[in-house]
Amino acid sequence: MKTVRLTTAQALLRFLDNQYIEFDGKEIKFVEGVFGIFGHGVVVGLGEALASRENKLPFYQAKNEQGAGHAAMGFAKQHNRLRIMAVCSSIGPGALNMVTAAGTATVNHIPVLFLPSDSFACRQPDPVLQQVETPCNYTITANDAFKAVSRYWDRVSRPEQLMTAMINAFRVLTDPAEAGAVTVSLPQDVQGEAWDYPEEFLAKRVHHIERRIPSSGQIERSAALIRAAKKPLVICGGGVRFSRAGRELETFCEKHRVPFAETQAGKGIIPWDNPWNLSGIGTTGSLAANRIAKEADLVIAAGTRLGDFTTCSKWLFQNPDCKILGINVASFDAYKMNGEPIAADAKLTLDALNAALEGYASAWGGRIKEVKDEWNAEVDRLYSENIPPDPSGKPLLSQARVLGELNDRLLPKDAIVISGSGSIPSDMQRVWRTRAPDTYHMEYGFSCMGYEVAAALGVKIAFPDKEVVVIIGDGAYTMLHTELLTAVQENKKIITVVLDNAGFHCIDNLQHSQGIEKFGNEWKTRDEKTNRLEGEPVQVDYAKNAESWGALGLRARTPEELKRAVEAALAAKGPALIDVKVGAKTMTKGYESWWRVGTAQVSTNPEVEKAAKAMAEETAKARKF
Repeated sequence: MKTVRLTTAQALLRFLDNQYIEFDGKEIKFVEGVFGIFGHGVVVGLGEALASRENKLPFYQAKNEQGAGHAAMGFAKQHNRLRIMAVCSSIGPGALNMVTAAGTATVNHIPVLFLPSDSFACRQPDPVLQQVETPCNYTITANDAFKAVSRYWDRVSRPEQLMTAMINAFRVLTDPAEAGAVTVSLPQDVQGEAWDYPEEFLAKRVHHIERRIPSSGQIERSAALIRAAKKPLVICGGGVRFSRAGRELETFCEKHRVPFAETQAGKGIIPWDNPWNLSGIGTTGSLAANRIAKEADLVIAAGTRLGDFTTCSKWLFQNPDCKILGINVASFDAYKMNGEPIAADAKLTLDALNAALEGYASAWGGRIKEVKDEWNAEVDRLYSENIPPDPSGKPLLSQARVLGELNDRLLPKDAIVISGSGSIPSDMQRVWRTRAPDTYHMEYGFSCMGYEVAAALGVKIAFPDKEVVVIIGDGAYTMLHTELLTAVQENKKIITVVLDNAGFHCIDNLQHSQGIEKFGNEWKTRDEKTNRLEGEPVQVDYAKNAESWGALGLRARTPEELKRAVEAALAAKGPALIDVKVGAKTMTKGYESWWRVGTAQVSTNPEVEKAAKAMAEETAKARKF
């Protein structure tokens, strides 16, 4: 067997550069580059290999390790999991900064390869700088924190262990049912140690992503459930997108007169104006989708993990005869809510059901058009909403109005829009009218504040010819926006629209809804008398912040100013940020939805106890499993 003498890090990069996937007959290079920040634990090992002129994988210098992970996730998500990035870091704090990003990737089933450095495997210089010591178990390091948020975890403590570690890593990264964060921990001494690696390990490797074919029994059971239903409803999840099943779902709904509602991950697969598209469903869903869900006697959960926002904490499906049919490549998700599990590919399953259900049509009749027309009128109202000025007399825009201006008038129809947490995802799932496929990019599985700007960088690297627009609240922007500097450095034009309502008002709304007095969610100074954050409002100029990074800073308070700002941003050659001042309570409200939260059952505040009683009453209406 021919071998090549390489360091562990050099062999790792050569291996990564030779990984390909085959999907539906098309062969694609799988690993496109590496994000990272060099620290002492990585710069002389993996860093040496990355710096070598022999290395072909591009390196992107991040400004925050969590941001690097989010950028890699945004890249892979926008590529529908067919291309990925690796992310490297030093040991200790650098590695731990990536844990949140790893959790975000795993919850959303997005493949990202995390390569955190670790303390010395030989233990001779221990404790080294940034090493976390656990006196009761010396095998535990900071990188063990990744175990809870990784689909696969390994530590390469000897150079030859790299081979089994990477084969298993790519087994998971290329599996549609298992995809998520993969963590391969690299002790800093092992990175630079040499070994004679077999050329076979370093050669081109093609991973075949096979569609899981539904069995005849599965199709028969599914068809029987659907035929027995008078009012079925499809929930279109992210699995439909990743399976490329949009056309099959559209055919299914049209042929059998079945409406569908969208999760955050499934939104935009089929255009908003399709007659069977009810928009978002659940706690952040539309009036149309939620009303129909309450009446449905069968819910076909296609490619969704049925999270609590989708199901309104299992409260939404109020028809006592309602059954669940789970279509998912991951059997874990197909079994949710006591569903009939169909662990198979969404595209193949919907195609087979179209044939098996010949002659079947639902009994919804004109009900779907009725609720859809009512909802469209409501969205039109929100899109033209005017609100009073702020206390100083300066004009303000409503958050819903800004979305309407961007969506209906200002942005190209094929612009990729990105968001991730707060009230903006709620509004966008309800009212954003997606006109082109793969243009709605939302992280809401983990609802991770700070995902947005970093992910936009990854999306722009993935699709440099598309306009990439971040729509973000001031709370999420202040939490993590440093990859805006990387976008400037790389000359990757992303447009960031900051909707500034001076606080964490999504959570302020939740706080108020449960009877709690305002506390800790608004951008206000500390009042010396009360020792609470209820003094003067804090004024922030986010456009100046962007300018300090080297981006174009713009401002808007009126529809006319927003129009001019968007035009300038679209015309710019580099990154731009638009600071839009919006009213604090101008997001959309809940539309016949509910969400279970842990309201205090005992309180000196009678409003809290009242809210707890109401919470208990609604909880009793929810399904038990």
